[in-house]
Amino acid sequence: MWACRLTQRTDFSYEGYRWQPENCKMQEFEKSAFLRRMQDKTIAFIGDSLGRQQFQSLMCMATGGEWRADVEDVGKEYGLFKPRGAIRPNGWAYRFSNTNTTILYYWSSTLADLEPLNITDKATDVAMHLDRAPAFMRQFLHHFDVLVLNTGHHWNRGKITANHWVMYVNGKPLDDRRLMAVGNAKNLTVHSVARWLDSQLPSHPRLRAFFRTISPRHFRNGDWNTGGNCDNTTPLTGGSGVSQDESSDPVIAAAVKGTNITLLDITALSDLRDEGHISRYSVKATAGVNDCLHWCLPGIPDTWNELLVAQI
Repeated sequence: MWACRLTQRTDFSYEGYRWQPENCKMQEFEKSAFLRRMQDKTIAFIGDSLGRQQFQSLMCMATGGEWRADVEDVGKEYGLFKPRGAIRPNGWAYRFSNTNTTILYYWSSTLADLEPLNITDKATDVAMHLDRAPAFMRQFLHHFDVLVLNTGHHWNRGKITANHWVMYVNGKPLDDRRLMAVGNAKNLTVHSVARWLDSQLPSHPRLRAFFRTISPRHFRNGDWNTGGNCDNTTPLTGGSGVSQDESSDPVIAAAVKGTNITLLDITALSDLRDEGHISRYSVKATAGVNDCLHWCLPGIPDTWNELLVAQI
């Protein structure tokens, strides 16, 4: 669904650009060398649909975009399945059997722990524990050698209401109206997850933890549901370099400051690439609807993974 060469799009110049860090020679990604380095290791992505895109990007990079007989679906080992009535599974896990390398993704759009209040009622409210890392992360952390977290775009009142999420702190419904403001709730969750993960690192010495900053949106002249677009197809019209020292995602940057979690800072460099989105070329393109949030693959998320692998 993200392969823009399978859509009506005709311009693919966005594929020809690579990020060049200053004063640093970043090795080109090479799939067999990567899999050898990741022998007997598990790489986990936990986050929203942009985290899913980063996972899909890494799978394509590691396979060269081709079917491989040595790649097996091991989702069942991690309880990843498609719930009844769901559009897609709650995650995927694949193992490259030749090197015993596992790459997995788990859907957790806010990184808050979600717990249905009544498991037998499909319309039940869901406790959204702002101060508790997702149960999946707590359960399987000891399996991971590399963990990449992300969140951001689901922190809005519309998503929270539509999903019947009810904010909880300390195991009780939240009644502090200041904390219930979406920005404050997100801040609390991101800091809580980062603190918990950092507290676990001493007992998981082989684990490298990363928190990726938010992927920028590029809607112009409206939003996704009000005719906003991102029709530019000329790369780097807004400049080709990032010179700032501070992150463009101060919430995530503040959460990992003083911890042993590495900031995977992709916001400012991705912000320069407004031409790399799905735009109006989605497979199920609806007239007048642009996707200026998700990216064409191959594309910008490959850069995120090149930076991730270089740091690993």
